[in-house]
Amino acid sequence: MPALPSITIHAPDPAILPALRHKIDRKTKPLGALGVLEALALQIGLIQQSLTPSLRRPSLTIFAADHGLARAGVSLYPPEVTPQMVYNFLAGGAATNIFARQHGFALQVVDAGVNADFPSDLPLRHEKLGFGTANTLEAPAMSRTQAIQGLETGRRIAHEEVEKGSNVLAFGEMGIGNTSSATLLSHFLADLPIAACTGRGTGLDDAGLARKIATLEAVAARVGPGPHEVLDILAEVGGFEVVMMTGAMLGAAEKGALIVIDGFIASAALLAAMRIAPAVRDYAVFGHRSHEGGHPLLLNHLLATPLLQLDLRLGEGSGAVLAWPLLQAACGFLNEMASFEEAGVSGEAAQ
Repeated sequence: MPALPSITIHAPDPAILPALRHKIDRKTKPLGALGVLEALALQIGLIQQSLTPSLRRPSLTIFAADHGLARAGVSLYPPEVTPQMVYNFLAGGAATNIFARQHGFALQVVDAGVNADFPSDLPLRHEKLGFGTANTLEAPAMSRTQAIQGLETGRRIAHEEVEKGSNVLAFGEMGIGNTSSATLLSHFLADLPIAACTGRGTGLDDAGLARKIATLEAVAARVGPGPHEVLDILAEVGGFEVVMMTGAMLGAAEKGALIVIDGFIASAALLAAMRIAPAVRDYAVFGHRSHEGGHPLLLNHLLATPLLQLDLRLGEGSGAVLAWPLLQAACGFLNEMASFEEAGVSGEAAQ
């Protein structure tokens, strides 16, 4: 039976923390006055094992794939939207394209498993695992072999981005029906209730939401109660884009890169990655709290503090990219802000 790839992620050495904390505390400000930015600077310094961390070539990779479950009516939009949005990304017309351009992100789009044939000459990374997953009401979404291939492909993509000079990697997704996959992953891997995690996705009305909940409960009943191995759950209810994103997060952490987590689906991918290599969590910064119903519950499970709360529910890595200025601000104050000693200010009086 196919097994998970061997992945080694080292937790950052905490020995540097006292020096980082001292440097932050001696800046010309009251203790803790920069709030979450101080925790962010501490984490970035810890990840990079540096008192003067730097952020290089921020990268956004969008994984696109289709879900067989979409045919069961769990989304307001038809599956045809997935390939249409891929063309929109490639033309630079999506919201995340604008945000990526604004903040200087290198952006690539990966066909992880869209149910469409794309011309080979498109500026698209062709890594198709299949033409969409199976309908998980009836069968596993994919085989274990496909799941492992997806993990390994995502891992390789992240390694290549680091080799190009990136030490900050964000990941987005596009796939009609993928909030259903995220809900099911949250249910099986974090024991979160399906009804509470199921959101409106692309904008379902009350009747559509009730139908979606009933459909996901039926999928869970087909899979059966756990405990389940993470690879089995990824194969049962994952999406090709979710599996590939999971592998990419593992690959980024292997190379010591900072991972900026987007919304509900990206957080579900991280949840799966943590089951494979728990230390991946140390490298994750959470860009925002999505308006999608299950995201706050999942963030709470992950003990995560998101940087932004803008009621976004778009996906595509949009919230991760919008958080970029806060990462810059955290490094900026740590590296450039004067200390009490440098400014000739009494630290005790300022405290």
